[in-house]
Amino acid sequence: MNYLLILFGAIFISLFAYNVIVEPVYAFFFRKPIYVHFYPFPKKLSLHQLQILNNQFEFYQKLDPKNKRYFEHRVATFIDKYPFYGKESLIITDEMKVLISATAIMLTFGMRNYLFDVIDKVIVFPDIYYSSMNDNYHKGEFNPLMSVIVFSWKHFLEGYEISNDNLNLGLHEFGHVIHYQGLKNTDTSATIFAVTYDEIMEQVKHPPNLKRLRDSSYFRNYAYTNEFEFIAVILEHFFESPEQFQSEFPQLYEKVKVMINFHDFS
Repeated sequence: MNYLLILFGAIFISLFAYNVIVEPVYAFFFRKPIYVHFYPFPKKLSLHQLQILNNQFEFYQKLDPKNKRYFEHRVATFIDKYPFYGKESLIITDEMKVLISATAIMLTFGMRNYLFDVIDKVIVFPDIYYSSMNDNYHKGEFNPLMSVIVFSWKHFLEGYEISNDNLNLGLHEFGHVIHYQGLKNTDTSATIFAVTYDEIMEQVKHPPNLKRLRDSSYFRNYAYTNEFEFIAVILEHFFESPEQFQSEFPQLYEKVKVMINFHDFS
């Protein structure tokens, strides 16, 4: 009995030291978690769901075999965790579940905590819809008060029809979710996100930098509505036109990479 108490005590102290000392120190110096992927019992998608991912999601297609397995597990976990609801008689399909979930996982693929606790459901409309929350029509929205993310399926699909136009509804709305989550939580990935986000906004608000951003016309004007829209828009650009982003604003591009711990997974 005493040996068990000693063992459990040693495990507790080790975990405490890791969480409170080791990883925070590592993250401070290297700006990334010690590890990202560890799945003792990885989940699988159905054959049909995996075919959708293989045929319709370019990011997944470019991954190496190991990262494809990680990505599949995360998409399957996302689908299991969040219920999907169709509105206006829309029937939820595997295509909707897989592509919406894969968009979220693409954004958080470099983070250890890849799920969101600021949403608990996904709602899908067939087309543009009316929102009573702000008396307006929407293509999509993230509502933190209702813990929901909402999409027009028509406009979600349009976001992937042209892969480099920097207009992607799924990326944009999940960009809001990851932003809100990053500022609200205190895990390692969220802390790295929040600290790097502050650095980005400090640089962006510097008048010469802001003028250069606006003058370039690379980011659409909507990006300058507020800080939340700016982060959502630059995340769209980061995934849709990374080469141009890196060429025009290399320092900002590198900051975004650090913010979401993104690297070459192929």
